[in-house]
Amino acid sequence: MATQREREPLLEVEHLMMQFGGLVAINDLSFSARRGDITAIIGPNGAGKTTVFNCITGFYKPSSGRILLSSEGSATPSDIDVLTRSGRRSMAAAAGRIYLLERMPDFEIASQAKVARTFQNIRLFTGMTVLENLIVAQHNTLMRASGWTVLGMFGAGSYYRAEARAVDLARYWLDRIGLLDRADVAAGDLPYGDQRRLEIARAMCTEPVLLCLDEPAAGLNPRESATLNALLKSIQSEHKTSILLIEHDMSVVMEISDHVVVLEYGTKISDGPPSYVRNDPKVVAAYLGVEDDEVALAGVGIAP
Repeated sequence: MATQREREPLLEVEHLMMQFGGLVAINDLSFSARRGDITAIIGPNGAGKTTVFNCITGFYKPSSGRILLSSEGSATPSDIDVLTRSGRRSMAAAAGRIYLLERMPDFEIASQAKVARTFQNIRLFTGMTVLENLIVAQHNTLMRASGWTVLGMFGAGSYYRAEARAVDLARYWLDRIGLLDRADVAAGDLPYGDQRRLEIARAMCTEPVLLCLDEPAAGLNPRESATLNALLKSIQSEHKTSILLIEHDMSVVMEISDHVVVLEYGTKISDGPPSYVRNDPKVVAAYLGVEDDEVALAGVGIAP
């Protein structure tokens, strides 16, 4: 059973707006992702799902709105108010450090707020080995341990200990995804499904509190999708990592998600557990391209 802490919001998106000139890509979007949950953002093509990810991870600066991440516990309204009025990006609070992601550049969101991301199009370093791809993900940790190269040049023990830990962590994740025996193979030579899992393992090597996955099941066959589902559920249960995902494969969404947010043309049209969302007439209408009353009359829902 989840503890009270695990049910608290980790990420709170409040009145998010994203405009590109006269185009409103995200319109007054608010939702929460609870600590330890798998939260899915779904919707038809062009609904604004990737734009939301780009705002959360710092690739876009939102036109307006607040994106709050609480690293350890639930931030109090007074803490949030103090941070908002201060103009700062983050501050220490009673429940741990809190961050306003909309004020932070992407590299700080990754290194300080511990938000990791994968992309719809695989972005591995194809010429590097499988093991090297996971070690390079730990670049920030290794650079700090090396004193920004000085300690590494002089063979400091602290650097070699950090390097050994980085290799151990990389090998741990390769074992978890079934690729330990292919550690020295070039990442670009792996089958597509293995590359998908490797990209998730690389993100996990940054030890994130929030893992953002952009269509992780894209291009996978049913067997590979089942393997992916098992991996994501183990990341959730064993590592207590919260997951935010965009996905078109409803079998993946309905099987593993705790919470689903549905967008259409940048506006939220539904928000709740999978059992509620799959039968929401607004959601079915958006996917079928018909009016809500036609769905109600037909009595149809989204198949799990």
